[in-house]
Amino acid sequence: MSVGLVLSLAGLALLDSSSIGTLFIPIWFLLTPGRIRVGRIALYLGTIAVFYFGIGVLISLGAGSLISNFGDALRTTTALWVQLVIGVGLFVLSFRFDSKKQRNKPGGGAIQRWRDRAMSEEASIHWLMGLALLAGLTEVATMLPYLGAIGIMTTSGLSVLTVLALLAGYCVVMILPAGVLVTLRLTAAKMIEPLLQRLNNWIMTKGASATGWIIGIAGFLIARDAAARLFWPEMLGK
Repeated sequence: MSVGLVLSLAGLALLDSSSIGTLFIPIWFLLTPGRIRVGRIALYLGTIAVFYFGIGVLISLGAGSLISNFGDALRTTTALWVQLVIGVGLFVLSFRFDSKKQRNKPGGGAIQRWRDRAMSEEASIHWLMGLALLAGLTEVATMLPYLGAIGIMTTSGLSVLTVLALLAGYCVVMILPAGVLVTLRLTAAKMIEPLLQRLNNWIMTKGASATGWIIGIAGFLIARDAAARLFWPEMLGK
C-alpha cells in the first residue's frame, strides 16, 4: 500500500463529504434555532457512515470475488486503459453539469423538499436513523467517488483486512468535515453561523455545479490511478 494510494482515497473521501447526506443535512441541523443536539447529529453521521461502510463491504466482496476469478485480466494493460478511459469520460461528463444554465438554476425541488422535511418535523431517534439511511440510499447511484475508491482498492492487490480498514477510514474522513462544523458551531457559534448560512445558500443555488466538480475530480483521480499503473508503476511501489 503506497502513500499515493492513501492520498487518492483520502481525496475521494473528502469529495464524498460534500454530498447532501454528509454535509447539507448536517448543516440543516446546525442551523436549527435553539440548543444544538450533538447526540442526534452524531447518531445521524454515525448511521450514514455505517451505511456507507456496509455498502462498501458488499461491493468489495463482490469485486473481490470477481478479481479472484478474473484478477489477472483486470490488471492487464487493456483493463487499465479501460479504467483510464472511464476516468477521462467522467471528467468530460462533469462539464455538462457546469453550463451557464445549470449555474443559474436553483438547487431544485428535491433539495427543497429535503430541507422542508428536515426543518419542520420533530426528529426522533428512529426518524434520524431513517433519514440517514434514506439519504444514503438516494446517493447510491451517484456515489462515484466511493465507487472509484472501492475500484482502486480492489484492483491494488490488498488483503481483505486492509480493504476493510481502508473502507472504515474512508467513512471516517467522509463525515469529518461535518464533525468539524459541529465543533465550530459549539465553540464559535457567532463566527460559524454566517458561514453555515452561506454554505446552505450555496448548496441550494449551485447544487448542479457542485455535482459537476465532484464527478470531474472523481474522474481525474480514477484516471490518475490508471495512468500511474500504466506509465509510472514505480509510483505505486510496483
